[in-house]
Amino acid sequence: MPGSRIAKAAVHVAFCTLIMLSAARAEDPSAYPSHPVRLLAASAPGGNPDVLARLLGNRLSETLGSAFVVENVPGAGGVLAAKQVAAAKPDGYMLMLNDSGGVAINIAMNADANYAIKDFTPITALATLPTVLVVKPSVPAHSLDEFVKLVKSKPGKMSFGSAGAGSIHQLTMVIFAQRAGIEMLHVPYRGGTGLVNALLTGEIDAGWSGIPNVLSLIRDGKVRALCISVLKRDETLPEVPTCDELGYKGFDVATMLGLQGPAGMPPAIVARLQQATAKILREPEMTKRMVTLGMQLQENGTAQYAQFMKDDLARYTAVIDTLHIGKK
Repeated sequence: MPGSRIAKAAVHVAFCTLIMLSAARAEDPSAYPSHPVRLLAASAPGGNPDVLARLLGNRLSETLGSAFVVENVPGAGGVLAAKQVAAAKPDGYMLMLNDSGGVAINIAMNADANYAIKDFTPITALATLPTVLVVKPSVPAHSLDEFVKLVKSKPGKMSFGSAGAGSIHQLTMVIFAQRAGIEMLHVPYRGGTGLVNALLTGEIDAGWSGIPNVLSLIRDGKVRALCISVLKRDETLPEVPTCDELGYKGFDVATMLGLQGPAGMPPAIVARLQQATAKILREPEMTKRMVTLGMQLQENGTAQYAQFMKDDLARYTAVIDTLHIGKK
């Protein structure tokens, strides 16, 4: 019957309109997030990206009203996670918590990192992971100045350890050695634990280490701390000066943890994530937890983080080119 067909057609049109409106709302930045967000942590469980991703993800879930589900994607120094995000749809439903290893160092040195800075949307910096220059107790240097003079007296004879070729530990020492005019023998290990163990057994003379890895050893006198790698003293080692304070002006080298998404994310979604993250990172409990993890807050807006990513890549590219390591 004509009336019945008209009624059915009207119902069909109304149903299609409802679907279209729902789809439009799902894609509307003001409605973000309307379903769970995947947050890739570029490390194994327990790594710095994983720990911070879970802390941040829990609070973002509560603040923005949809689950932020953390997925561990370890491997190749952050490259595997970065590849997934670079290839993802830029709708804000796949994000990444990665560091300078994945979005600077490996771009410069790893041929398998077939992506570029332009393949990501910087959202915000989160925190830096300063390192501390430590020496074994038998090294007759109780200050940075004494250490530099000692190394200069034995060019190429004294050794330093790192968590592997191209690691932040090696690059920090290379950058420092260039500034100080010293030459040391590099001994790479598999991870930061290997570096610390080598210091304790006396296999190496020195090394830049993550602060939590050596904090108790410094306090027990098993290793000696000479300086911090960033411009601000660390709250857990307030007595240890920065390199900048000791005459190496502007020396500021550390892994930066940041929040990124695929290139082309809507600015309104980026702003929503940045604003929520900035507020969360300054909550007293979060601030306290970051201090215990050896992290220093670095959130300062999206534009500043975008510039930092470019500058970070340029700095490490220059060092890696000098060392002639990486891409072949």
